Amino acid sequence: MIRIAVALTIVALVLPVYAVAAEEGDDTGMTAKAFKGLELRNIGPALMSGRIADIAIHPTDHSIWYVAVGSGGVWKTVNAGTTWEPIFDDESVYSTGCVVIDPSNPHTVWVGTGENVGGRHVGFGDGIYRSTDGGANWTNMGLGDTQHLSEIIIHPEDSNILWVAAQGPLWSPGGERGLFKSTDGGDTWTNILSAGEWTGVTDVVMDPRDPDVLYAATWQHHRTVAAVMDGGPETGIHRSTDGGESWTELTEGLPKGNMGKIGLAISPQKPDVVYAAIELDNRTGGVWRSADRGAAWTKRSDAVAGATGPHYYQELVASPHAFDRIYLMDVRIQVSDDGGATFRRLKEESKHSDNHALAFLPDDPDYLLAGTDGGLYETFDLAENWRYVANLPVTQFYKLAVDDTEPFYNVYGGTQDNNTQGGPVRTASVNGIRNADWFITLFADGHQPAVEPGNPNIVYSEWQEGNLTRTDRATGGIVYIQPQPEPGDPPERFNWDAPILISPHSPTRVYYGSQRVWRSDDRGDSWAPVSPDLTKDEDRMLLPVMGRQWSSDATWDFGAMSVYNTITSLAESPVTEGVLWAGTDDGLIQVSSDGGSNWTAIAVGDLPGVPDTAFVNDIKADLFDSDTAYVSLDNHKYGDFSPYLVKTTDRGKSWRSMAGDLPDRHLVWRLVQDHVEADLFFLATEFGIFFTIDGGGQWIKLEGGAPTISFRDLAIQRRENDLVGASFGRGFSVLDDYTPLREVTDEVLASEAHLFKVKDALWYTQRRTLGQGGQAAQGAGYFIAENPPFGAVFTYHLADGLTTLKKERREAEKKLEKEGADTPYAGFDALETERRQPEPAILLTIRNADGDVVRTVTGPAKKGFHRVAWDLRYPTTKAVELIRSEPNPWERGGGGHKAPPGSYTVTLSKRVDGEATVLAGPTPFEVVRVFPGSLEGTDPADAARYMARVAELRRAATAADEALKNGFGRVERLSEALGRSTIDPGTLDTELEAIRQRLHDIDARLSGNRSAASFNVPQTPTVSRRLRVAGFSDGQSDYGPTPHHRRQLEIAETEFAGILPELKQLLEIGLPALEAEMEAAGVPWSPGRPLPGVN
Repeated sequence: MIRIAVALTIVALVLPVYAVAAEEGDDTGMTAKAFKGLELRNIGPALMSGRIADIAIHPTDHSIWYVAVGSGGVWKTVNAGTTWEPIFDDESVYSTGCVVIDPSNPHTVWVGTGENVGGRHVGFGDGIYRSTDGGANWTNMGLGDTQHLSEIIIHPEDSNILWVAAQGPLWSPGGERGLFKSTDGGDTWTNILSAGEWTGVTDVVMDPRDPDVLYAATWQHHRTVAAVMDGGPETGIHRSTDGGESWTELTEGLPKGNMGKIGLAISPQKPDVVYAAIELDNRTGGVWRSADRGAAWTKRSDAVAGATGPHYYQELVASPHAFDRIYLMDVRIQVSDDGGATFRRLKEESKHSDNHALAFLPDDPDYLLAGTDGGLYETFDLAENWRYVANLPVTQFYKLAVDDTEPFYNVYGGTQDNNTQGGPVRTASVNGIRNADWFITLFADGHQPAVEPGNPNIVYSEWQEGNLTRTDRATGGIVYIQPQPEPGDPPERFNWDAPILISPHSPTRVYYGSQRVWRSDDRGDSWAPVSPDLTKDEDRMLLPVMGRQWSSDATWDFGAMSVYNTITSLAESPVTEGVLWAGTDDGLIQVSSDGGSNWTAIAVGDLPGVPDTAFVNDIKADLFDSDTAYVSLDNHKYGDFSPYLVKTTDRGKSWRSMAGDLPDRHLVWRLVQDHVEADLFFLATEFGIFFTIDGGGQWIKLEGGAPTISFRDLAIQRRENDLVGASFGRGFSVLDDYTPLREVTDEVLASEAHLFKVKDALWYTQRRTLGQGGQAAQGAGYFIAENPPFGAVFTYHLADGLTTLKKERREAEKKLEKEGADTPYAGFDALETERRQPEPAILLTIRNADGDVVRTVTGPAKKGFHRVAWDLRYPTTKAVELIRSEPNPWERGGGGHKAPPGSYTVTLSKRVDGEATVLAGPTPFEVVRVFPGSLEGTDPADAARYMARVAELRRAATAADEALKNGFGRVERLSEALGRSTIDPGTLDTELEAIRQRLHDIDARLSGNRSAASFNVPQTPTVSRRLRVAGFSDGQSDYGPTPHHRRQLEIAETEFAGILPELKQLLEIGLPALEAEMEAAGVPWSPGRPLPGVN
């Protein structure tokens, strides 16, 4: 869970209990729902956000935006980006290409899934979705085999008519491609413009005067693991004048040869003018303009999107405010004010590059909202200055690494186009993890990082195609350390995401992969190859694309393409030094038993069920056996989304599949093995994280706290037993302390209740980095990710939830109602029994080493897994108020003073109908101090004893204060009763007023002169004031009480000792005596007096 500008809850310092509850009716046993209470915690970051595919601004309420994130779902804001809500998390895919609001009914929103770019890393979709309630609920409306939808147009007057541009599969032929039309709101679809098996439609625009006039761009293209062919003879521009029923290909003035990706735009001011940005051979191209509705075209310039390549951009946007002003999406936006004849770069200072979407406001010609690889930016002065939307946590991480910094470790991740980032998975701040807690280790696209064990200042980072560096975080220095070939050696071929491995046998030994394996024993200062070329070493120009070979004069695009025939993964056995593994992008696994002197090749096609084209995503050496290894493979770059995961136990001689019951389309990215339980594994897949406790016999998805998203890498931080996942579009997620999974068995889950081992709780004072908790005064748009709950976290499982008589009756009735049967009336006696029955409760009782109860906290009583945190505090001793007052925003919540470090136990119980029964425990755990102070303060145990005295005085003083309030209330009610009586005014009134004045005198001694306080006049410290000062030592410091604090407590104790007898005499003797006189005089009854009898 994450606290951003979204309506989610952050656990504050003051809260004693943090609970993650499974939902009512969840399954039990080895199912995903049963484990839903073990939640992943998203930590962002939003430091640089992620790729935006499309933007839709509400036509009448310009504060409502819908943003399609290339690989992060759909997000909505109702306040122009101040706060955000992810609204597509529960759907079956995460990749989106376009989002459109129905112009006739803005509550209806359409989303096309699958990215609309041709990049090497894009996710795929499963069709088109519709929401009729502003994104609250979604329905898949078909076109499931399109994989990549790039544009949706809705008829401006008839919401049932819409057109959808489907690029089709990127990696394979076939699927659903072309321009699809529906006339019944998406219930059925007709392909109205199509070509061959490699050709789809990438763009479509409509004449704003006549919705029957459409222009569409077909796109023939194919990406393989080795190359991109971004065009072909079937690419072209087509026009329809009858809503798509018939089409004319437009050719006059357009290029005659192969064309690549085309972006279209139509002038809002003069719709006869149509623009086209066209890619040509070898990344060339230009912009064409037609002034006669496409009948004839004129080339205006050679402008084409560059950098990553036209396949990645080429969106063409016409300004609604200036005729002939067009924007071409590119690494930096190109803008023309003369219909494409000349272009200039839009000013993009302090803004991310790689632009994909641009939105306007109809009433503000100076406003632009741009979607980039680094998130959203808006300008109010036509690009003179840009504002970054810094609360969209949709960063795409390729790989990750964790360090061993104490007490809180850092995670590092290489991103798509947003540098290599590092940051803490936890801070000591009550404000959680902020963007300011993150830092950059290296620029450009980041890829696999690594951190030296035992020396977390040494961080390895790389930018694309193997440009490896070493950063010293102590100095900030970056050293370039990519291995270089010797004279006479062939050039090195590094993968876009080249693998780095720190040897488990030496923290200074580093392995790195090109087509060879390189080894350094001095952190990359020097290198030596330990292998020959381990790939197939093919000429990728000769490999088939679209089922054939192509001339060099074609729409090739190698500009942002990974070099082919490279090593993609490395591993070394932690058991036996020198047992090395390497995997390649061209279908080979290599193993060496002698540190690289000799290698044995294994073709992936020889593995059980694995195609020979599979890409080796990951190799992991077993942590316990040097002959065992695991290989994660995927074949999605050949259109095959099946999960491939295999295991060998004889160093590659034989293999078996571990894919087991993994769902289809869940291609596999990474596997990690627990370092304690050899059969406990975690698996990163295209649509989530799975775990197995039986070595792959059964895979169970971790659904708690996780949206539908691709996890591309996993790592285990062994000291903390945390699982950290790098997602490709939703940042990092952490499963804090996964050790309960080591204890899970069928027997454990079948037992009534199980309390799992408890991790050491860290004892420290949470810092108020921003002065207050949460977002403090930084505004609702300030990004915050949650820390794990502070204190000791207890994990338990209930096989069946606690229930009540009413719930049992309703469950039985629901079954009868579903069957259409009668539901017998319960009867008033049964209903009254139900009404009187208290809610059952789960109790966790904490005791110290002496067996004394320190605190009892409650937890969820539903079946499933639950996590509850104790905030390391005793319960408050503050008196319970008869009449609840408004909460003081400056007071700590329900907790009392801190418990000291030491040994504790926790016991799990249930309370049903007032009877408590122990279910599990006691389970021991430790509370450990982590931040020694610069100054030596009071020993925490002594400080706790001191605070116990403060707590006892607080108990008495607040009781006295509450008793005074009740005393004043009794006096006021007695006065009202006297007014209703028939006795003569006189003695009783005098006695009552004397008691009232004595109460005021005692109140002044306890809490001060209230009239003086109302004018903020300094007063001699009262008991209450000295008690507050005495208790300050426990609030924001671990230093403990000073002599001055102790002196204030002594004074307060002494002064209170003089007040208490007088107050007790007044309330227990004096006031009851007056009440007795009133009763004898027949004064009407008032609260606090004995009930009168009847004469």
